[in-house]
Amino acid sequence: MNQPSPTSPSGTPARPRSFYQQLAPISVPLLAILAALVVAGIAVVAAGANPLEAYWALIDGAVGTPTRVARTIGRSTPFIGTALAMAFAYKAGLFNIGAEGQILAGAVAAAWVGTWSSLAGWPAPLLIPVVLLAGAVGGLLWGAIPGAMKARTGAHEVITTIMMNFIMFLTVAWLVNSLDPIILRDTEVSVARTRPLPSGARLPELFEGTKLHFGIFILVGLAALVAWVLKRTNFGFEVRAVGANPEAARYAGIGVNRTIVLTMAASGAMAGLAGAGQVSGADGFLSPGVFVGVGFDAIAIALLARANAYAIIPASLLWGALLSGAPLMQQRAGMSTDLVRIIEAAILVFIAGDVMIRYLFRIRSSPETATA
Repeated sequence: MNQPSPTSPSGTPARPRSFYQQLAPISVPLLAILAALVVAGIAVVAAGANPLEAYWALIDGAVGTPTRVARTIGRSTPFIGTALAMAFAYKAGLFNIGAEGQILAGAVAAAWVGTWSSLAGWPAPLLIPVVLLAGAVGGLLWGAIPGAMKARTGAHEVITTIMMNFIMFLTVAWLVNSLDPIILRDTEVSVARTRPLPSGARLPELFEGTKLHFGIFILVGLAALVAWVLKRTNFGFEVRAVGANPEAARYAGIGVNRTIVLTMAASGAMAGLAGAGQVSGADGFLSPGVFVGVGFDAIAIALLARANAYAIIPASLLWGALLSGAPLMQQRAGMSTDLVRIIEAAILVFIAGDVMIRYLFRIRSSPETATA
């Protein structure tokens, strides 16, 4: 005789309900995006426009043709590295707000090393790794400094990384804008930028005219490496242990201060590699304002991905799609590109306050979903 399936107190079959709860790490971010689109749609209606028309134009501008898809992926590429930097530091309980300065440190190091006359004749298989390594080292050094300050003096990394962002902004502006003496500026053009990298230092372009370059594969590989390190290595265990409870980690014999410094250094290296990839692949030179806002967008992307290395890839693609589709939305629907920022802000609000999403869609909080 068949037994009736068990039910929850609400009358919902227990097994489907349990499966619904297990999907929370995926469903909560997706539902947050949906809620953000509804909120932004209200703003569109209030402005006297059609939200469906605006959203369709946004989608068409992001993925409507192969060229637009390639442009979206290219736009997303630096977000992957900077969001990985934020997520990796977060695993150790650190809030690396300095990814914008670190990506800029990596970019300026790559732009400087890539134009050394002594390297001009090197073949691409040797020169490109040198340029990328220079960027990673630049970001590593800029990330290690606030890590060392945190470990040695207890200085909060939020404050120190924000301050170091400003130091790097002003330093790069001076290096690129200075005409007396001329340091990195390209004097053959009227705009302020560094000298262009030689062809041997450029990452191959994958889709002509879209700034989609080989660096996307490097950063996707970096995401896989970060996931492996966190799950499969002793260092990854130490990072997660320090993030969960630094006092317990210290009692267990883990060098907490050492882990903090190494984590911040590795975080900075990821952002620096993203900056080097942008210089070597997308642009071929560095303009001082090219990374404005990238670091803070990375915070939102890392939150949307719940600091999961693999989830950062689709989250970055979403961010790139929003930014790539905004101009066509403005053209067709007559909406300001600020609508994209409204959507991004609403996503961030719903992700940060996911209790609202869980309440609206009856998703129960649990230790498993809370730490996903």
